[in-house]
Amino acid sequence: MALRINDIAPDFTADSTAGTIKFHEFIGDGYAILFSHPKDFTPVCTTEFGAVAQLAAEWEKRNTKVIGVSVDSVEEHLKWKADIEKFAGSPANFPIIDDTSLAVSKAYDMLPADAYLPDGRTPADSATVRTVFIVGPDKKIRLMMIYPMSVGRNFAEILRALDAVQATDGVPFATPANWVPGQDVIVALSVSTEDAKARFGEVDVKLPYLRTVKAPS
Repeated sequence: MALRINDIAPDFTADSTAGTIKFHEFIGDGYAILFSHPKDFTPVCTTEFGAVAQLAAEWEKRNTKVIGVSVDSVEEHLKWKADIEKFAGSPANFPIIDDTSLAVSKAYDMLPADAYLPDGRTPADSATVRTVFIVGPDKKIRLMMIYPMSVGRNFAEILRALDAVQATDGVPFATPANWVPGQDVIVALSVSTEDAKARFGEVDVKLPYLRTVKAPS
């Protein structure tokens, strides 16, 4: 069955460039971003891993750990890491998982159960391994984004989405289109306008079902 938002993210134990990773243990009490790639030493993926490396301070600020998945070995990952760091001009200190067994890719529904890695494979053989997962401290999947091979991921948008997930986590809010931190948030329909005023202050009633308030700091 396909993974859905609010499903528990599949736990796994795997080798990585940072040693053995137990995923739920790795997440701890923060957030995690799991981002997958079909093959090492590919141009689009190199730019993406470089973008993640350059955002190290932003992930830390948000109590978020990032971890890459590529269906190659740790040995290959370590060689590729040098290229990533050369391109990005930043250290790539996040772990990259060895998924030569395809166990993680299959658990996260990125490859069918009968998938295998043929001899002389190309990135096309695992092209569907191009997904970003944001996972919460409760180990539930909060967001998924799937990209084709030809489209580099927008990590500014992934960072914005992470901010939105965190801003609405456990509170009766949603974020409007194109929301960025500092902008107003939408009051959930489960909260009356009177209750919203008592709890959050001034309420801007744009429509009976669309009410905004200042985002709590």
